[in-house]
Amino acid sequence: MIYLNVLLTANEDADLASIADALRRAGELSQKEPGCQRWEAYQADADPRRFLLVERWDSEAALDGHRKGEAYTQIYSIEVLPHVTREPLRGRRLI
Repeated sequence: MIYLNVLLTANEDADLASIADALRRAGELSQKEPGCQRWEAYQADADPRRFLLVERWDSEAALDGHRKGEAYTQIYSIEVLPHVTREPLRGRRLI
């Protein structure tokens, strides 16, 4: 099982609505991909420029497939990544 959390911080306040929309669309597609157990996006109440992605994948192969899919290549990498600072946290579940 692959656990991946990603912290995103928007570079510009003007991009918040478009980032949120792109994450919603990417999430809808990602959740349908083979091996996706969980894909959720959150926007912080205390700082709307901060987003959190919570992902769980069956395997490294499933995550690799995701990174080749439409959600990642056509939405996330084009409409989100250029407008944010990305801080991935990949790890193991402790409890």
